[in-house]
Amino acid sequence: MSEAKKEFNLVIAGVGGQGLITLGRILSRAAFLQGLDVKMSELHGLSQRGGSVAVNVRFGKKVFSPLVAAQQADLILVLERNESLRDCSFANPERTIFFINDNSLFSPSFAGKRLESFAEIKKLLEEFSKKIYSIKATEKMQLDLGSPVLAGIYMVAAAVFNNLIPLKEKYVLRAMKDLLPGKFDKNIKAFKLGKKVKL
Repeated sequence: MSEAKKEFNLVIAGVGGQGLITLGRILSRAAFLQGLDVKMSELHGLSQRGGSVAVNVRFGKKVFSPLVAAQQADLILVLERNESLRDCSFANPERTIFFINDNSLFSPSFAGKRLESFAEIKKLLEEFSKKIYSIKATEKMQLDLGSPVLAGIYMVAAAVFNNLIPLKEKYVLRAMKDLLPGKFDKNIKAFKLGKKVKL
């Protein structure tokens, strides 16, 4: 994070059961350990599991509000690809990066049309940002570690090592240890795999 850019605005989008709030807490803790001011907010859908969840994390030299304003997201990290369409209002073509887990629990409709592929979703997102990256995180975690819920940690590692999030590895790992003491071993495996992702 450059001196000119004094704050970083992150939106984590997905559905209940994917561990979004835990990811938000890990990244908030990492930013705090890095000596930054941090604010976090979360919005739950109607259903705890399967309903939409959006987590806002803001950190920097001084942060006054926990909410990311419209068109002010630096990164939109999406664990359920269809949720990316719900959070387009946060995107700005000049600054926003979409990092999307190409995983779908359902086929959404948009303007009355049913969307069946990521290519269709990406085409719509390109109106809001040209910087769109995707990986099959859920599939990778299921195949390699037998646990699709680790997709979030895998994506966080990929985001850190591809400079999508201005946080240092040592602080993210310390935050994971603090917040996931009983699950650290399997999460560190996901993190190490995520370090290898090239976007």
